[in-house]
Amino acid sequence: MDGTMIDSEPEWGIATYEMSERFGRRLTPQLREKTIGGSVMNTMQICAEHAGLSLDDLDVALERRRLYARVRELIADLTPLPGVRELLEAFQGTPMLVTTNTERELADASIEAVGKHYFVGSVTSDEVAHPKPAPDMYLAAAQRVGVDPQDCLVFEDSWTGMTGATAAGCRVIGLADEAPAGAVSLRELHGTLSLEGVSADQVRTWYERLR
Repeated sequence: MDGTMIDSEPEWGIATYEMSERFGRRLTPQLREKTIGGSVMNTMQICAEHAGLSLDDLDVALERRRLYARVRELIADLTPLPGVRELLEAFQGTPMLVTTNTERELADASIEAVGKHYFVGSVTSDEVAHPKPAPDMYLAAAQRVGVDPQDCLVFEDSWTGMTGATAAGCRVIGLADEAPAGAVSLRELHGTLSLEGVSADQVRTWYERLR
């Protein structure tokens, strides 16, 4: 979702840097990169360790609420990335789900920004035993629509997400130049990392290529 269908990563970056400063030490850009696509607890852990703290030193529930409130404020006017809505329109009738490491209380706002009616469901990090990069979320999504994971096509922008999707056995297209084994970069297929101009026929061809 974040980074694939909407460009909320800058907003998450602002909120994450602010949280790290509350903990006592601003994250470096390199450490911020390690939070992208991860769970909230992963982000909080990285920020805490950078400040010389442990999660036991923090009021985790309070910090989660503060982080989510700030992100919700920042993403209020987000719109889908170019090409996303057109591609979703082209595949209406095909079961599609959102899998996101964002927790449910915040995920729904972003899904609404894209268009909740396009999806038959969604799976968030607080609804599975292990968030990305574990495969749980993708396995749950496939099970929900009664499909074998190897017959599912996943679009992911983060290394964390691509790793989880390939571990689940899905076919994976990465909206990133670097992709783990088992995934392919959209740039290799389309010449760009944008979904703008991608047709349903192209996606079907890529799906068969990734078999």
